[in-house]
Amino acid sequence: MDEKELLQAIYNDLKEVKEKVNAIETDVSTIKMTIENEIRVNIQRVAEGHFDLSRNLYEVMKPSSEIEMLAIKVRMLESEMMELKRKIG
Repeated sequence: MDEKELLQAIYNDLKEVKEKVNAIETDVSTIKMTIENEIRVNIQRVAEGHFDLSRNLYEVMKPSSEIEMLAIKVRMLESEMMELKRKIG
């Protein structure tokens, strides 16, 4: 292989490497755009939905805890009434 053929082979190899690098750069740009425009937005939506669910669960549980407190107070009052009835009767 003479010098001219060797340089041509190196040139062809370099050209192939440049084409592959360009293809990789295009792929990376596409991936970046997907991450920025789709994945990041979707993660934010999921996070907001999770926050809303958490807030809704707290709001649903709030009346439940109030009902439990009222039930405890009613039991205490019932006990006191039974004690008063026992003392009177």
